[in-house]
Amino acid sequence: MHIPDGYLSPSTCAVLYACAASGWYAALRRVKRSLGSRTIPLISVFAAFSFVVMLFNVPLPGGTTGHAVGVAVAAIVLGPSAAILAISIALAIQALFFGDGGITTFGANCFNMAVIGSLVAYGVYRPCAANSDVRSRRRVWSAAIAGYVAINAAALATAVEFGIQPALFHDAAGTPLYAPYPLRIAIPAMMVGHLTVAGLAEAVITAGMVSYLQHADLGLLRAESVPLLQAEFATNAVRESRRIWWVVALLLLATPLGVLATGTAWGEWSASDLSDPRVRAEIATASRSQELPSATPRGLERMSTVWTAPFPGYAPKFVKSPAFGYLLSALFGVGLLIAGSLAIAAIAKRRDRAETQT
Repeated sequence: MHIPDGYLSPSTCAVLYACAASGWYAALRRVKRSLGSRTIPLISVFAAFSFVVMLFNVPLPGGTTGHAVGVAVAAIVLGPSAAILAISIALAIQALFFGDGGITTFGANCFNMAVIGSLVAYGVYRPCAANSDVRSRRRVWSAAIAGYVAINAAALATAVEFGIQPALFHDAAGTPLYAPYPLRIAIPAMMVGHLTVAGLAEAVITAGMVSYLQHADLGLLRAESVPLLQAEFATNAVRESRRIWWVVALLLLATPLGVLATGTAWGEWSASDLSDPRVRAEIATASRSQELPSATPRGLERMSTVWTAPFPGYAPKFVKSPAFGYLLSALFGVGLLIAGSLAIAAIAKRRDRAETQT
């Protein structure tokens, strides 16, 4: 679901940046009162959790790959507002440093996975879990359903954004300028894999995390969507986040498994892939045997060079082993989140101290 640069027209990117910005603005307004040294750790740990979870690729029908996002458990614990921020931070690191998702399409990716994903997950979980005990199995099943529906809602939004491009943006001969496949190809190609595999992965991860928290830390589940507004919970945010950090650490050690799934996610092929005969055949197979245009779409090729990430594909050039390079990339990304969290928390702590003194 990480849309690369070039697959969406500039006007589409602008509209989706505006949509994402609306989500960021509303989220910041909701959490700004508690966005301090006591709550930054919770946002950062779920950003790290999402970042690492998205590194575990799973094979999908058609020879492509996909992954879970971790958005539902973030929405369940933090609430949709803070979850939007956490997932957006993870996506920003992926786009800037690893080229996983584009810079021009960053707004689209955040709108799909962070905004839609968080709101849908929360909207499904709350009524499903309503009035049930926080320790009940109903909460676990509700989390699984929320995760499954959320990631498929995000995938559907992505498919629609891909699919409208050929109809809206083409040259005089009708050749697509950006994403080449129409809705009748894009929607099935995206949704089959997410409905059958990626959605189940998100469901299992979300249910597993909720079950883990039921045994390890009920405080996070009791806070349920308003922890960042509850002073008592926020006071213990650093302590509460430690158990999630242990999960992140264990996942980090297992990230080399993410390279075992071969193939590219549907719609994430590079401009050079679209001109490679072998890859073109794979793309056609994954797209209901629909051939690509004879030449790489001009707009896609032009916009694909907007940003060159320092470690594209989570593969540092100085590391020969793909698995070790993947692990180093994961460590680097999580390290950035930890460093950023500590820096912002330190600034916020000084601000809180100054306000107390005055």
